[in-house]
Amino acid sequence: MPSTTHAATTAPRIQWEENGAAHSALWRSDSGWPPPTRVVIADDTLTADAAYRLASSGTGMLWRGDFHNARQLLTALARRVERGQRMRDRDLNAAFRRHRTEALRRAHLLGLLLVPLDTDLRIPLRRAPSVRQALLEVYGPKAPVSVVSLREVMGIIGAHEWRIKGVEIAALGARIHPHYGVFSPIRGEYLDLVASAPLPGTGIAFDIGTGTGVLAAVLAKRGMSHVTATDQDPRALRCARENITALGFSSTVDVVEADLFPDGRAELIVCNPPWIPAPASTSTDFAVYDPDSRMLRGFLAGLADHLEPAGEGWLILSDIAERLGLRSRSTLLDLIEDAGLAVVARLDTRPTHPRALDATDPLHAARAAEVTSLWRLTRAA
Repeated sequence: MPSTTHAATTAPRIQWEENGAAHSALWRSDSGWPPPTRVVIADDTLTADAAYRLASSGTGMLWRGDFHNARQLLTALARRVERGQRMRDRDLNAAFRRHRTEALRRAHLLGLLLVPLDTDLRIPLRRAPSVRQALLEVYGPKAPVSVVSLREVMGIIGAHEWRIKGVEIAALGARIHPHYGVFSPIRGEYLDLVASAPLPGTGIAFDIGTGTGVLAAVLAKRGMSHVTATDQDPRALRCARENITALGFSSTVDVVEADLFPDGRAELIVCNPPWIPAPASTSTDFAVYDPDSRMLRGFLAGLADHLEPAGEGWLILSDIAERLGLRSRSTLLDLIEDAGLAVVARLDTRPTHPRALDATDPLHAARAAEVTSLWRLTRAA
């Protein structure tokens, strides 16, 4: 994922005409969308139907009207985009691919309603809220005049509120505070597995791809003498360090930048890779999608070389990919065997999140039957 600051010398620019003059500004898109090539000026007179026609033609709409009216227009535009997207495929693999295609189309169309930002990261529109702190956390202090999609701004505002509120983690008896762009640990069932699985020892542990730092914190709370938590995303590294410090585990947990493994060996190595082996279309997709199972394959391939002789690797993985026809159980077992590993045990749990109960979800059949597992792996004899 990109860093949180965007240098004006390298970032793309958006161009438009207004009042007979040519204008340009820094284009901000944390998801990596390119700027629209055609931009029109829009205000409170723009109807939702007209906005949908403009978006469908790939035209960006730079808003100059009331901020709250822009939010209402975004909601109305979303309703129009979603019309006709309730077709169901009986085959779950086809349903997943349709779901991804529709989600990308929705993100693209809704991302064409644009708002300006000034050098103080203020939105210079009537009734615009003060969101400078939320934007500062994502874009950094260097703030030339810029343009961003309203949809991204709303996502940043929501993430900022979650960052302040935090997510209650029963296994810690405390809250974890996710940053924007860092996967939030709202799936508590896998945390409970890590909190209850029998430890192979209480020495050194690694947490690979730490994200918010939640698993490193759980391991520290369980009594591991030292935990090294790795990630290569600058946001995740900052997020994990803040959480580890706030939880009082700084003397036990080190958060380091690494692509998968740190140097050395450990008694316990834990990894919770993205569960769905599918292409990541935007930079923020990598929290959910693992293209060609890259992280899963890398973790398994390197695990034996980083385990102490009697150590264990804990792979946390949902079977959602199997249910969607994206990866078979035999493929997973072959990856484990080819890496020189053996399965000691597998601890299973069922999801408790609301989407598992949502019968209107086109992937409901897969989500309702989903099982999340903690695979206890050792070096093969």
